Amino acid sequence: MSEAVDTSGEHELDLGWMDEKGPWNTKAEESRYGLTLADIQIGEYGETPDVSDNLTGRPRGSAPRPGSYRIGNYAVRTKNEIWLDNASFLYEEALQRQWSSATDVPWHTIEPLPDDIEQAECQLATFFTEVEFVAGDVPARWVSETTPDFFEARQVLLAQVMDESRHMDVFRKRAMANGGGLMQATGATSGFVGSIDLSRDFTEMSSRLHLSGEGAVLTMFRMGELMAQNEAEKAMYRLCAQDEARHVAFGVMHMRYMSAAAPERREEIHCYLDEAEGQIVSGVGNPAARGGPVGESLAILLGGGKDKFDEGMNMLTAIRRRQFREYKKRIVSAGFGERFENGRSRLMEMFEEAA
Repeated sequence: MSEAVDTSGEHELDLGWMDEKGPWNTKAEESRYGLTLADIQIGEYGETPDVSDNLTGRPRGSAPRPGSYRIGNYAVRTKNEIWLDNASFLYEEALQRQWSSATDVPWHTIEPLPDDIEQAECQLATFFTEVEFVAGDVPARWVSETTPDFFEARQVLLAQVMDESRHMDVFRKRAMANGGGLMQATGATSGFVGSIDLSRDFTEMSSRLHLSGEGAVLTMFRMGELMAQNEAEKAMYRLCAQDEARHVAFGVMHMRYMSAAAPERREEIHCYLDEAEGQIVSGVGNPAARGGPVGESLAILLGGGKDKFDEGMNMLTAIRRRQFREYKKRIVSAGFGERFENGRSRLMEMFEEAA
């Protein structure tokens, strides 16, 4: 018979972690929309530092863990670099308005089209597939660069990555859904759109992506009713537009916050806008420009065929004017409207023409 072994005291419970916590007795209560991000921004949990030294992945408001090592070398650690006041609202809206490209687009309404119309639609779908790849790829990079202390802005960017992923697949599906297929790569990822990924900080990237690039695409989505050939395409453009409007709003609100919190950076932002407008004037940064496969495809779709190309080109010119007007509204809303008053903007002649 073996001798009994006394194991008492070998596995004593250590509940020291119970003493290491954030502010206790902080109760979040749901609002009429459920328990939202805004509802949990209470007390110390709702306070965001102007500068973050959190490199360990520690959730904002939690107690630090002794001996933690760095899990990230976050480049974005200053609040004005990424913050916007309505991040919680944009995130909740993104959650509530998610849609499925598989079931929320009535694909059964697509019927055979004349070859020139189908080819134009497939060329446009190819272009949007390229553009939306960049629009998802770039924010994803900055998510990993941002400290957890600014998690609200990170959440919005993560939602944008999901949105753009869905846009990319819905346009690829449209190219394949009617017997066409993908057409010629337009080079969008190596031109102005692709150059967005060369941005050196988040604000520079946002000025290029959210204000200029996605703003121009948003106008095209909003005009989708004019070039759609069926209910499936109408739904596709409408659903993409609601997402894109949210992404543009992120850029506008971030620029507004940054301008107020770091006015010394205003001239820097004007320089980014100078660059973007130069691209728009040259046509390189404007997907609705007259020349090239994208502009010509748009003209064919708007006019109703290649035999009505001139009519379509006139409609395309109207869309381009609308792009300029909406761009100006965004820049004014972001707090940089003086560039249109002091003659700095290179788009003034185009605005006057569009008035």
